[in-house]
Amino acid sequence: MTTHTITVEPVGREVECDEDQTILDACLRAGVWLPHSCTHGTCATCKVDKLDGEVDLGEASSFALMDFERDEGKLLTCCARPRGDVTIEADLDVDEDMEVHPVEDYTGTVVVLEDIAQDTKRLVVELDREVGFNAGQYMKFTVPGADGAEPCDRTWSIGSPPGESSRLEFHIRNVPGGRGTDGWVFSTLATGDEVRLSGPYGRFVLKTGDDKHAILVGGGTGVAPLKSMVRHALEAGEYEGDLTLYAGGRTRAHLYDVDVFRALADEYDEFTYRPCLSDETPEQVEADGEDPDDYAFGMVTDVIEADHAKLSGCRGYLCGPPQMVDAALKTLMSRRLFPRDIFREDFFDESDKNSTGLKSPLIKR
Repeated sequence: MTTHTITVEPVGREVECDEDQTILDACLRAGVWLPHSCTHGTCATCKVDKLDGEVDLGEASSFALMDFERDEGKLLTCCARPRGDVTIEADLDVDEDMEVHPVEDYTGTVVVLEDIAQDTKRLVVELDREVGFNAGQYMKFTVPGADGAEPCDRTWSIGSPPGESSRLEFHIRNVPGGRGTDGWVFSTLATGDEVRLSGPYGRFVLKTGDDKHAILVGGGTGVAPLKSMVRHALEAGEYEGDLTLYAGGRTRAHLYDVDVFRALADEYDEFTYRPCLSDETPEQVEADGEDPDDYAFGMVTDVIEADHAKLSGCRGYLCGPPQMVDAALKTLMSRRLFPRDIFREDFFDESDKNSTGLKSPLIKR
């Protein structure tokens, strides 16, 4: 395999990169942190300037990397592969609270695979060795090919805290027709199977040591990285401020780990849990023998607006489908929470490569 040298400016670090390897992968494995989020050419977080050399731009979305940007020499490091020695210039604003863990390959065994909500499974993998990661990061799985197809990669957020470093939990929503979900996790994957994965990836992490009230907003399986953050903050004492988790679902059938979060809220005074139902009413909940006071009703954004007249001085952590994240972003900003204190993780899928989805550059992802 031909290898080329990637020079990362302005720090002058040199990294060896195979021709079939992305620039992002080579750098992260060498312990050189580059900004990134989705890792499949959709979000544009990893966009950098190419100062010298030739690359294959790969499968970068035409919306994440516009034609004029390609002409200007920009590239997405998560897709670009070198065709010679390459020099890039990147924004290396690593957060002081974020420990950089080099990306490595792992082999794991499926020890838990269970239904936890409508169209949602919990996957727990026992790794062959410990992995270091920050609360909120994710792992990349190799999805085996079927019927002669080549393997592909899919990414899922870690739902367990960093203290559980060899047994990782993931929450996975089924996507009809999806190779990683419908075609694997929800069909052929079984307890006892061996899986291949790598990581950790992502910059959507808990700001440990912070003392600001953290407003965490999750839609669907966007709760996964927030669960990792909440458990790490509470159980490891890694956060000085209060935390409020807003978990949104259409119905109770779409929510999961409700008992887990309620138990944490009972144990820790600094944690508040707000499960929100958009398509059920208090009367329906009461008719099923449950206390309506245990839930909030309406869209997550409506509940946040009713709970808080203002949020200045807080932190915002938003995770889930792009539309929900956008709506929550507007709500937090309307309550006087500055963009610099809002962090987001949008859950894209392969179809998003063919649609617009670029987010405000003011928001850290």
